[in-house]
Amino acid sequence: MTLTLTLPPEKEAALKAAAQAQGVSAEQWLQHLVEQRLQSAEPPPASSQTRRPLSTRIREIWADLPEEARAEYPEGGAYQIDHHVYGLPKR
Repeated sequence: MTLTLTLPPEKEAALKAAAQAQGVSAEQWLQHLVEQRLQSAEPPPASSQTRRPLSTRIREIWADLPEEARAEYPEGGAYQIDHHVYGLPKR
């Protein structure tokens, strides 16, 4: 397989410097990095391939939100969506 990478000049210079420090060409250095990464990559565990309920995923995302971000969401959430979006009276 042949890949072509487009890098900004500063990243290209950094790549060449890193390869030169190892005493190899940039292409050889990148190939070595890719081979290392592929050897160390393990397939994901079977459990991560199973689908989780949406409610579980939402709870996980909600748990990761900082408290100040949670405070910005309206009280009642989707239950009061008509009030928050359309201005209808609260139920």
